[in-house]
Amino acid sequence: MSDTIRRALVSVSDKTGLVEFGKFLTDQGIEILSTGGSARALSEAGVPVKEVSSHTGFPEIMDGRVKTLHPKIHGGILARRDLKTHTDAMAEHGIAPIDLVVVNLYPFEATLKSGADYDTCVENIDIGGPGMVRAAAKNHGFVTIVTDPSDYALVQDEMKANGGATTQELRRKLAAAAYSHTAKYDSMISGWLQGECGVDFPRETTLGGELKQSLRYGENPHQVAAVYKSIDARPGVVTAQQLQGKELSYNNLNDTDAAFELVSEFDAPTIAIIKHANPCGVATADNLSDAYKAALACDPTSAFGGIIATNKTMDAATASQVADLFAEVVIAPSIDEEAKAIFAAKKNLRVLVTGEMPNPADTGMTMKTISGGFLLQGRDNGRITPADLKVVTKRQPTEQEIADMIFAFRVGKHVKSNAIVYAKNGAIVGIGAGQMSRVDSSRIAAWKSKEAAETAGLSEAGTIGSVVSSDAFFPFADGLLAAADAGATAVIQPGGSMRDDEVIAAADEAGLAMVYTGMRHFRH
Repeated sequence: MSDTIRRALVSVSDKTGLVEFGKFLTDQGIEILSTGGSARALSEAGVPVKEVSSHTGFPEIMDGRVKTLHPKIHGGILARRDLKTHTDAMAEHGIAPIDLVVVNLYPFEATLKSGADYDTCVENIDIGGPGMVRAAAKNHGFVTIVTDPSDYALVQDEMKANGGATTQELRRKLAAAAYSHTAKYDSMISGWLQGECGVDFPRETTLGGELKQSLRYGENPHQVAAVYKSIDARPGVVTAQQLQGKELSYNNLNDTDAAFELVSEFDAPTIAIIKHANPCGVATADNLSDAYKAALACDPTSAFGGIIATNKTMDAATASQVADLFAEVVIAPSIDEEAKAIFAAKKNLRVLVTGEMPNPADTGMTMKTISGGFLLQGRDNGRITPADLKVVTKRQPTEQEIADMIFAFRVGKHVKSNAIVYAKNGAIVGIGAGQMSRVDSSRIAAWKSKEAAETAGLSEAGTIGSVVSSDAFFPFADGLLAAADAGATAVIQPGGSMRDDEVIAAADEAGLAMVYTGMRHFRH
């Protein structure tokens, strides 16, 4: 048999470009089989269509649940044209070959996101569609499968260049794409249904995503990389609109995500400046301009070339200050027109708008690959309020110390462990991140704070009169004493060490107030 396309089966949920593609097929003398909405759309546009029920001689039944599940459909798709036993079976049973399958699936994702009830979601699980897609993909030696309207033009060009046929190379690529399409679809359904059953970690699992962009390289130039949009589409860097600037790199994306997730923790106007996925300045204030000044003051040296995130509309006053610093990326839920004009003068600055903020209390899963597998865990959505604090020292913290401790502890959740964070008056004044020893993190944070004060011409380091947060308990008193030496007056930590009594005694002796949270925030 010729590999020229003579018969196509068309059944799509996404009807983008359908009519134009249908007209092309008709112009090529191709018979089109179709169902439901696709058949109506083509017929109304004047494209000749043969209903699948007419082709099979069997009506649609069970409210359309059974319409393409028929030997004349699947036999026509799956038959190998190079095997006599297959062609003899086709002739014996009156099965006509189907050379092109154009199918995309019921809109389960859109139905789920609309908040539809359980039964409606179930009815939007496609059965016949995935069956036809997988059959065509399996038989790609003879059948062309198209699951994405963006591939219509590619198929048209090949057919024009090859006398109405497609090449084996293209069919193989489209088959691979088709299996990815059904895998993502099944992954989405499985994830939803497992959630409905209260199962966090099923016996088998898959991850579904949609390619958003191929990147020039990964963390380093010798590594390949791409960014995918996940099914949950959490508001952030992947879903954001880029208003200007160069293409985002792998490291830009990673750092920008860290910055935006951090500012989402707060309701008041907040600015975070991120470098290498760690904050080098965070502050909250009555307005963004003041928050930016305080955030930058924490570590202006490290802020150079950093990522700037805010949880409120970026205004002109703040944009003017940001424009004075060399920054890689600015991300905000929205940006006013004056601020856009200010940023426009810095053409290489990447400016992203998300439209909304992610909810820090949302559940969900995060993933990390390891050799031979990957780790899945629930998103760290733990949040501490003043009511959760347990005072363990003789001295009670002041209201300002409590406010600053809550602030510091929330920021510390986004700092690589071991994490020590000093805060004062709603601003971070010292950060120690990623050290093997907690006492080293304490000392580094104090040293950085002193250096920033000297650069600014201040008489004392910001850690004087500050509070200090630790992401995990102090295993010994030395880390706490290092914080006291730096000028901290109050400490927030999870507690739970075998030497808690020793640490509490050291805090009492130093005149510190200390509270336990009962919750740690390791971030590796």
